[in-house]
Amino acid sequence: MDQLIFAGPVLISVILAALVFYLYRSRDGSAGKDIYLLEKGQERIERLLPEEFSRLRGEQRDSVKAMGDSLFSQVTNMASLTEKNLEGVLNQFAGFRKELESTRQSLDMKMKAMQDENSARLEKITGIVDEKLHETLQSRLGNAFKQVSDQLEQVHKGLGEMRSLAASVGSLEKTLANVKTRGVWGEVALEALLEQIMHPGQYEKNVATRPRSNERVEFAIKLPGAGDNGSIWLPVDAKFPVEDYIRLVEAQDKGDPAGADAAAKSLETKIKTFAKSIRDKYLEPPHTTDFGVMFLPTEGLYAEVLRRPGLAEGLQREFRVVVAGPVTLAALLNSLQMGFKTLAVEKRAGDVWRVVESLRVEFGKFGDLLARTRKKIEDAATSMDDVESRARVITKTLGRAQKLDEPPGEENAEAKN
Repeated sequence: MDQLIFAGPVLISVILAALVFYLYRSRDGSAGKDIYLLEKGQERIERLLPEEFSRLRGEQRDSVKAMGDSLFSQVTNMASLTEKNLEGVLNQFAGFRKELESTRQSLDMKMKAMQDENSARLEKITGIVDEKLHETLQSRLGNAFKQVSDQLEQVHKGLGEMRSLAASVGSLEKTLANVKTRGVWGEVALEALLEQIMHPGQYEKNVATRPRSNERVEFAIKLPGAGDNGSIWLPVDAKFPVEDYIRLVEAQDKGDPAGADAAAKSLETKIKTFAKSIRDKYLEPPHTTDFGVMFLPTEGLYAEVLRRPGLAEGLQREFRVVVAGPVTLAALLNSLQMGFKTLAVEKRAGDVWRVVESLRVEFGKFGDLLARTRKKIEDAATSMDDVESRARVITKTLGRAQKLDEPPGEENAEAKN
């Protein structure tokens, strides 16, 4: 309806705009007539507009009244329906409230029962935990005290072992401080190596390797000679120049090049003196090998000797003496042991061959004896066949003889039967 009210002025404005446009386009003498016609049309429109507006307002009032009555009726119906729905909701809410109250009371009862049950279980669990905790604590404390006691006992034993070790170290220091004792210690180390690797018959102690000489080497290894029963000796002598070695090590620790060089030269001189002594006292080919072995009982001392340029080679070339430490001597002894085993196998090979040859001869005799035995068995089988034949003949003869001894009537009766 509002759109119709506002449509009239808009329509008039459009008509006036069209009129102005038309006047602008028409510039001849017919414009006056057109203007007159337009004025008449405008007057008519002005007469009709109030009537149209009055009619439109009446229609709008009627429409608004009808709309208001319809809206009032709908609101009244909606209010009645809402009141009914609200009453139903209130009834449902009251039912829900009763159910909720009942549920709350039931939950309260169940919660109280659960709390009582949980309290009882918690007290029981607490008692069990306290008991187990007490037992575990007592057990662990007992074990801990026992372990502490055992460890204290082990510490006490360790202290005793440390005291014993300290005493042993003191004895070792005394041993190393005494020249004679140092020589004995090197000899003991050499003997231990020989006992571990060689058999007792493969070496001897305190051997006079040179004929008509009273000089005796500490140990000599017995090597097989050219003959069946001959043997030659490999002299092995232990030397331990510990004073020069200790001075060398101390000078190296202090960073004293001059002192270290002096101690090294002194050690080299002492080693050459030992090698010359071994050559002059113990080497006598062909009763001995053309070289001897100087055993140094520590690897550190052996390493220092090898560090001196040309020292080991000079000892071998000039004095025919080989320097060996514990590891080197063990390797040398193992090599000799393998050689002894190879030689023993070669010697035993001849014995085995002789046994095989005698076995071959005996096996030939056994073949002849087996052939004779087979022939005798065949003869015995032939004799047994003859015996069986004779036994059958004898049996038949005895059968006929038995028939002759029977009365005639019995023979006829038997024939009838």
